[in-house]
Amino acid sequence: MTLVKRRYVRTRSLQQDMVIDQAIVDRAGRILIARNTAMDEYLISSLVKMGIPGVYIREGEEDEEPADSGTPAVAPAIERAIEKSTVPDRTKVQLTESVKARVVEGIQYLYNDTDSPNFTNTTRTITDDLMKAISDNDAIAVDISALKISDEYTFKHSVDVATMSMIVAKKYGLNEREVYEIGISGLLHDVGKSKIPNEILNKAGKLTDEEFAMMKQHSLFGYGILKDKEDLSNPIKMGVLQHHEKINGRGYPMSVAGDKINLFARIISVSDIYDALVTERPYKKPFSPRDAVEMIMSMTEELDISVMRSFLESVILYPVGTDVELSTGEKARVIENNPKYVLRPKVMGLKTGKTYDLADISNASIVIL
Repeated sequence: MTLVKRRYVRTRSLQQDMVIDQAIVDRAGRILIARNTAMDEYLISSLVKMGIPGVYIREGEEDEEPADSGTPAVAPAIERAIEKSTVPDRTKVQLTESVKARVVEGIQYLYNDTDSPNFTNTTRTITDDLMKAISDNDAIAVDISALKISDEYTFKHSVDVATMSMIVAKKYGLNEREVYEIGISGLLHDVGKSKIPNEILNKAGKLTDEEFAMMKQHSLFGYGILKDKEDLSNPIKMGVLQHHEKINGRGYPMSVAGDKINLFARIISVSDIYDALVTERPYKKPFSPRDAVEMIMSMTEELDISVMRSFLESVILYPVGTDVELSTGEKARVIENNPKYVLRPKVMGLKTGKTYDLADISNASIVIL
């Protein structure tokens, strides 16, 4: 297998045909240069003009994946046993391709022109689409490994956070109007990043203290964009303002704690952290969904426990039908999920046909790798 290396190169040291290993986006979240693009003089000059100090480039090529996935052939008798024992997942929210296209177009419009007189109407149109996707089949769960609205990070992240927040709010017990409004707040939670300079948004390395201080202003910028829009409710605006606050008072921008943090913000915070963890960015590799969930579970001092519980009971980490590897070395297939134990579904061994209820204490030593 060919070894692929990722190397940081200062913009003025870039050479033609170097392959960029990150996407370059503008403040509206649009991709200006796609990942895996070969550099030329025009693109290098554009990076210099944008003030981007450096980027990651890729060296080497990945070999094609082998045809054999490593999943063992499953005997017909075991396939029948799996089929008989399978319990379908709770109804999941699904977005059609046409809805995704409308949502991406709408989000681009919002980030490009935050002063538009159609700003609120566009936001409501997008939220209408998301609400319809949830209500059409009475969705009560979200497959957190499958959310992908766009390759453009800002749009994907905004819609992922809005969708997860709506499902979590529904589980938490909020009424239909509140679920709708938290969708709006989730869509707009990062709109303040439209005011952050491109060179900070696209920086491949660690931000300086000054740059991080600027980045932390995005929730204030977002609130500034929304505060005079009388057709948006105060909880929507507070969700945008406070989504980086922490229960222990160590968040930003105001370092408020506990129930002084608006409920919308407490819900959006969990969805925001999860989606940020599992998404690759110029400066970090993505966490696996399982590792991200475990990290969320460890943040008991920072996140609202009741909201965290609603999040964990709303997400499907291993959809029924997924093949997984157990710590015993055995391959298995997920046959039933337990909302109370998102990390520990019921599985059936693909060779032995043995059922393991990973939520049962007798199987406590067995984990999914």
